[in-house]
Amino acid sequence: MSYMIPKKVEVLGEDIQKSELKYHNKRVAVTKEFTFDAAHHLHCYEGKCKSMHGHTYKVVITISGFVNEIGISVDFGEIKTLFKEVIDSKLDHHYLNEVLPNMNTTAENMIVWMWEQLDQALVERNMKDHGQRLEELVLYETPTSYATLKREWMEDNE
Repeated sequence: MSYMIPKKVEVLGEDIQKSELKYHNKRVAVTKEFTFDAAHHLHCYEGKCKSMHGHTYKVVITISGFVNEIGISVDFGEIKTLFKEVIDSKLDHHYLNEVLPNMNTTAENMIVWMWEQLDQALVERNMKDHGQRLEELVLYETPTSYATLKREWMEDNE
């Protein structure tokens, strides 16, 4: 295999026009992963999780939208900002039983709370007005144990 060094960097306005940056009119989903650390324990559960313990949680956020005039459906930076402001600032290095609403702090309960928070943030940032929507959320409690929530499941319950 041979590698080539470009002879010229593409220049906007010369080699490609702004009107060419948007290649299609399709909805595209963008996904970004994050981690946070927190402690919790479960009520009415007979097992190790009855005692307080901690996890490095992984959150996988998927948001879709139609591409804009430069070919971006959802900016990765915007997803990072959403996570930092809506999830990380409230849960990272906290005792979840204390900071979440009254609930058993199972992955199944936590992921619905996260969805509600993120969905509300999309409304407040007018992202839904631009066709962007939360498609899927995955919350890993351990590297091999996780809960998944999809948009259609949340809409089925409304």
